[in-house]
Amino acid sequence: MTDHLTVATWNINSVRLRMPIVEKLILDHGPDIICLQETKCPDGNFPFAPLRKLGYEHIAINGQKGYHGVATISRRPFLSEEKIDYCAKGDSRHVCVDVEFAGSRVSLHNFYVPAGGDEPDPEINDKFAHKLAFLNEMGERFAAHSGSRMIVGDLNIAPYEHDVWSHKKLLKVVSHTPQECDLLEAVRAAGGLTDVMRNFVPMEEKLYTWWSYRAKDWSAADKGRRLDHVWTSPDIAGTATHMEVLRDARGWEKPSDHAPVLTRLQA
Repeated sequence: MTDHLTVATWNINSVRLRMPIVEKLILDHGPDIICLQETKCPDGNFPFAPLRKLGYEHIAINGQKGYHGVATISRRPFLSEEKIDYCAKGDSRHVCVDVEFAGSRVSLHNFYVPAGGDEPDPEINDKFAHKLAFLNEMGERFAAHSGSRMIVGDLNIAPYEHDVWSHKKLLKVVSHTPQECDLLEAVRAAGGLTDVMRNFVPMEEKLYTWWSYRAKDWSAADKGRRLDHVWTSPDIAGTATHMEVLRDARGWEKPSDHAPVLTRLQA
């Protein structure tokens, strides 16, 4: 029997403020699972009711007031849930659920990696040092575990030349510095993971998921970055039959500065 699984990942930049566009994503595209980042919502205030009304009965959250926060909402039951406090800072930046896909168990990790501040020097910028430490811990944990895995989320790094609007102009800008890009690649390699988005979009083509609020006309300027990612273990990489960045969502009413990414698996 064929199994289909569509996963969306989206930095929503406040889930309560932007519930109307979360609902629009659901009504327009109906993903089976939605992984949200930067929910900015303590667990007790999470909007369970409207999401369950729309058919998302299974919700795993790791939230805090005003900052960070991740949530995975699903039509499909969870076999297990786990939250890891990366770098032991008490930040809500990770949640993992296991789901069944094609008769197998897949671990779906939802991440919000620290942005890293403005200065790309860990000696003078604690936020950048935290970002590097967070990534190093990710690599260590990925290397220590195996099995079917899907890693999604706002990883806050655009690693390749055409993941940014100008490679040369952004080499010293946090999110595209060589140190970060090399480290993110090392993290992915440590887990033996496949960059699913770049399987669909050739390296020589531009690929963005984020456009700054600062641009008066973000679409015309098109100074984007690919900060959101979808990685899978090799055993399920070949089941990815479709990937789409919903660019139009960046222009919805009261938008996030990120666009959702949809990935469809079929086996």
